[in-house]
Amino acid sequence: MSQPPRLSKRRQVRERVLQAIYAYEASEDTVEHVIDTLIRPTFGEEKTYLRFAERLFLKSADARAEADVLIDRHIENWDLNRLARTDRYVLWIAIAELLYFEDIPPKVTLNEAVEVARVFGTDKSPAFVNGVLDAVLRELEGTDRMKKTGRGLVNTSTKG
Repeated sequence: MSQPPRLSKRRQVRERVLQAIYAYEASEDTVEHVIDTLIRPTFGEEKTYLRFAERLFLKSADARAEADVLIDRHIENWDLNRLARTDRYVLWIAIAELLYFEDIPPKVTLNEAVEVARVFGTDKSPAFVNGVLDAVLRELEGTDRMKKTGRGLVNTSTKG
């Protein structure tokens, strides 16, 4: 009997960051407390993943208002405050990746967000997250706000 595929470490980071954002929003704890209790115990011995998790959590927490502006522009017939919390938090994390993680290709960010939404959201979450992020990505590609560098990170297609 074969074993189920193991989650990639980066997916584990994204899932833990989602849980940390949820805890941070639900509590009145400091970011330091959330990092100390949810992120460090999981990745403390793996410095690369710990740094990624801490940075992703902090950037996601810092960019909440900015992410909400982008999300609000791309949800039709929905009030931002009525979105499912997990969907909104997955979107926050993905938008932080798009804006502040130059080395992560946008397609990877979108795929990872959809997969995290599949695990933590409703049956409709993956499609919803994908649709909103696709629209946000198109908007960001038309501006200079998204900085991606390196091979495979820059969209070289011509727009016509």
